[in-house]
Amino acid sequence: MRARGNSGYTLLEILIAVVVLALGIIGGVALQMASLRARHQAVLLSQAAQLAAALSERVRANPSSTDVYLTLNYDAYAEPMPVVPAALCDGSACSPLQLALADLYEAKQLVRQTLPAGRVVICRDGGLWSGGKLRWSCAGDAAAPMVVKVGWRGKHPDGTPLTDAAGEYAPGVALTVGAMP
Repeated sequence: MRARGNSGYTLLEILIAVVVLALGIIGGVALQMASLRARHQAVLLSQAAQLAAALSERVRANPSSTDVYLTLNYDAYAEPMPVVPAALCDGSACSPLQLALADLYEAKQLVRQTLPAGRVVICRDGGLWSGGKLRWSCAGDAAAPMVVKVGWRGKHPDGTPLTDAAGEYAPGVALTVGAMP
């Protein structure tokens, strides 16, 4: 009689193949998740940049109300819904003050609607950077440039809040658009 050779796979070979396949699938899913996270951050960054640019143009268009714009420091995470101003200036004549208040209301609404726990600040700031990072606080005198900062509260990949050394929430991003006189 002739000895019969093994034909087929052993259980160990099948298990190794399944483990290799599972690792490949897990790696692909992790890559897809990282891609989705990066895409989401890019969308938020784009929205923040557009909001900051639009707001800086509104300030330039209404220079007599600069002091009103400088009062904007809105944190959608910590503050309630913005109060609707007396005049929204949509199609009717408005004073520069009414226009500025309507602009601030609209900016607050956009931050609340488009950015997760978003924040917007208009201030005079001569030192935007602290330790190589943009910061929310404004340290500027009357000669410092006027800047618009827009961002949102950052998170670690596990979802916990991203805080700085002082234990405060650090912005995911803060854009300074158009230093204004």
